[in-house]
Amino acid sequence: MTSSTASNADLHLPAGAAADGVWDVRVTPEVAGWGWTSLRAADLAPGQEVHLDTGDDEVVLVPLRGGLTVVVEGAAGQDDRYELTGRASVFAGPTDVLYLPAGSKAVLSASPDGDGARVGVPGAKTGVLPDGVRKPVRHIGVDEVAVELRGAGTCTREVRNFASADVDVASKLVAVEVVTPGGNWSSYPPHKHDETTEHESELEEVYYFEVAPGPSGEPGVGYHRTYSTSDREDRQIDVLAEVRDRDTVLVPHGWHGPCMAAPGNHLYYLNAMAGPADDRAWRIVDDPDHAWVRSTWADQPTDPRLPLGDAR
Repeated sequence: MTSSTASNADLHLPAGAAADGVWDVRVTPEVAGWGWTSLRAADLAPGQEVHLDTGDDEVVLVPLRGGLTVVVEGAAGQDDRYELTGRASVFAGPTDVLYLPAGSKAVLSASPDGDGARVGVPGAKTGVLPDGVRKPVRHIGVDEVAVELRGAGTCTREVRNFASADVDVASKLVAVEVVTPGGNWSSYPPHKHDETTEHESELEEVYYFEVAPGPSGEPGVGYHRTYSTSDREDRQIDVLAEVRDRDTVLVPHGWHGPCMAAPGNHLYYLNAMAGPADDRAWRIVDDPDHAWVRSTWADQPTDPRLPLGDAR
């Protein structure tokens, strides 16, 4: 440990700590002190509009609660309108999403007749790319989102791959949702992706959490761990964060995992990742002290509680 070790105080952002205007979560490369990855989230009251200019970032609009109407400014004044059906909550199943490239301007609104909405906006800095390289605006329907059950036993988790590295939707951004049922571990075994090698991609990562409440609305809790991978002075990191609903954790480097869901409280997180490479790959290396756990999954059933909600 050194005085320069990155810790909870630097990298765990409790709910509201990264608020800016309409966004109650606004993590930009400047806020995080890194180069590429961003994530925003906001509540929209019934009928409320939010104006979004993506600037140098490509983004995905992810309805976390409720649905959205999105009007995207088009060429020659021809605007395009998209209806995102959304869902009741992040624990109700996957959702349709909307990808917007850098240089997009859009107006997001919640129906005036509903209960409002909440939206997450993972992003990656790309700059405005030339035609032929720039990805088009794309609405991804809920039936297009691959739902993966990863791990087994108490390491079973549900991964919703709307913008995973194998989905050709973005230029640099990798983004997924993960649901960990109460009592289970995810992001396990601990792994890293902070170097560019044959087996690893250099990717910054944001975890945005939501925690299911108890049966009478009691606030839930989970835990997140990140720790050092080397003795380098500039790579010291030590995070063990108790995460609550709408908290955010930044992972600039290091082994990260597990994310632990307390018994009785399902744990959700929205991951955004990006880095310097152009190949948009997600290659990871497990902590060798814990990698053996993967070999135990073949003899264990997946958790029967998964997938949650509509994905069942």
